[in-house]
Amino acid sequence: MARDSMNIRAAFLHNLADALSSIGVIIAGALILLYDFTLIDPILTLVIAGYVLWHGGVEIRGAVHILMNGTPEGMTPGEVAAAVRGVPGVADIHHLHLWRLSERSVSLEAHVVLAGEAVDPGEVKRRIRATMAERFGVHHVTLETERPGEVCDDRGAVAV
Repeated sequence: MARDSMNIRAAFLHNLADALSSIGVIIAGALILLYDFTLIDPILTLVIAGYVLWHGGVEIRGAVHILMNGTPEGMTPGEVAAAVRGVPGVADIHHLHLWRLSERSVSLEAHVVLAGEAVDPGEVKRRIRATMAERFGVHHVTLETERPGEVCDDRGAVAV
């Protein structure tokens, strides 16, 4: 379960650090009692602290990426935009935002320019949602449709 969940992995690493620290303290105590090797105490402290900090540094990257609404790994806005442009009834896409809501959930938000006045916006949205689910595993999709003559002025605000 630790491979699939950041929370379980953090709990596992916490327990592992506690167990290793306990073993290290027992060994250090024995070395101090048997050989009066008191230098082992600060050495062990630095080793344990280094181990905890190293794992914390490795694990925090994924959490910060999610908290900062980073683009999910393995997926680029350009790739997603190309897939949306390939949907029948779509002329263009802009204001494309991709981010992780959690470890297992990706969100997409975009403005979609319809290919013509006669295009059904509801049908285009259904097709885009189906494409996103099938190709990218994205199930949280928020779309705003725009007619060709009514495209928003600041469509370059977010590059794809």
